[in-house]
Amino acid sequence: MSGSFRHLEQNKKVDLIGLGNAIVDIIVNIEDDFLEINNLKKGSMNLIKSNESKRLLKNCKVIKKISGGSSANTVVCLAELGHYVQFIGRVKNDQFGEFFSSDIKKSKTIFNTPPTNKGASTAHSIILITPDAQRTMCTYLGASIEFEPQDIDFSAIKGAKYLYLEGYLWDSELAKNAFLKAAQIAKLSNTKIILSLSDSFCVERHRESFLELIDHYVDIVFCNESEVLSLFKKDKLADCQGDISSLCELVVLTRGSNGSLIINNNNFEIIKSISKGKVIDTTGAGDIYAGGFIHGLINNYSLKKCGEIGSICAGQIITQLGSRSNIDLKELIK
Repeated sequence: MSGSFRHLEQNKKVDLIGLGNAIVDIIVNIEDDFLEINNLKKGSMNLIKSNESKRLLKNCKVIKKISGGSSANTVVCLAELGHYVQFIGRVKNDQFGEFFSSDIKKSKTIFNTPPTNKGASTAHSIILITPDAQRTMCTYLGASIEFEPQDIDFSAIKGAKYLYLEGYLWDSELAKNAFLKAAQIAKLSNTKIILSLSDSFCVERHRESFLELIDHYVDIVFCNESEVLSLFKKDKLADCQGDISSLCELVVLTRGSNGSLIINNNNFEIIKSISKGKVIDTTGAGDIYAGGFIHGLINNYSLKKCGEIGSICAGQIITQLGSRSNIDLKELIK
């Protein structure tokens, strides 16, 4: 498959706008027994309440804090690769909200969603990393659940080549409405719409409405193997090929150490994973892969080259803690 996927509006100034949960990632190293004591399944994503978050944090040592969230990770990766990008997400005017705002702006990402004075506090996710580099997440969604249409600058979406949406937002009715309105505006403005499926449990909860959303609006889907199996209620990837081909114009399927698959209509391209060293933390690997891939799309590279860039970026991010690269990704890609 040598062709490339072309965005239509070359003259738009903003390369991409990402919509998503504005979450402060709190990275913590733990031993396996910490999970047992707290009744947490390794590798899972758990939604917790504010008081549970305080209790967990009291019993472990914080290594670093990052302005995270799935869509934000992808947007920051693109900013670091030199693109003009914007993130839209809801924070409160509290300590975590201030941290999120100043941290994401360090990457030159535009973030000008005004903080809210009312409602729940800013979202944060405790990322528990065990010695085998597996991550188990306990997330307090707080303010991000109250994300609503008035948090979005709809005029900005008209001026973007791509709109990037994260599936996690689908868990809240208010956010879902904001999401749909953004998708409608993007569609009318020739802005290509990308959906990241986010999480297999998220897909399980919203399977029908995800399929409907993709059918009506989405040009590109990013997903991993477990999300795709959940979407089509299948046990094996081989049984999903027909479904994946007809899902939308471009489906990018990441498979961890097995690399990735790019499906463009009926063409399949297999991309090898690229290892940049010992795996330390897989947090955000899929988000950073998406950032590298979209960097290729914006430059109108072939889909194979897009996939290879995605693999390089993901291969780097898993050799360090957290979802922000310690080294210059532009240089790495070169």
